[in-house]
Amino acid sequence: MDAKEKLFWSIALPGFGQLLNGKYVKGLVLILLEFVINVNARFNEMIIASFHGDIAKAIEQANFQWLLFYPCLYFFAMWDAFKDGGGGKEPYSFMPFVFSAYFVTVGTIFSTKVTIFGILLGPIWLPIISVIPGVLVGLLLKNILTKRAKHKNRPH
Repeated sequence: MDAKEKLFWSIALPGFGQLLNGKYVKGLVLILLEFVINVNARFNEMIIASFHGDIAKAIEQANFQWLLFYPCLYFFAMWDAFKDGGGGKEPYSFMPFVFSAYFVTVGTIFSTKVTIFGILLGPIWLPIISVIPGVLVGLLLKNILTKRAKHKNRPH
């Protein structure tokens, strides 16, 4: 089983990748945290309302005090499963994960106000869309920092 497979299981549920890596305590702690945050944020209820197009209901159901913990837990669990599974050997390979967590958190914060083409996307769709610039910024910074490090270490 390779690192990407463990990453994908962690995307399915934070902690699954850790279990596959044999990190049972860490995996169970992440699953427990995911469950506690999910229930207290009312995350699944928001997902159902959002998939049915009822963004107002999703916003009404959201407990943002809990929901804001989710992006960091989610992307950390993905990164950790990927790295422990043998991935992420390149310098700064954590950057797309970290910046996705940042952008999704900001997307969550502004999800009750920001519209795209006049459409309020709410606390599920705007954070999901926020992954894209998070990954792109993370990859860009990873490349810049990697090139800078190679340039610094080059003999003059």
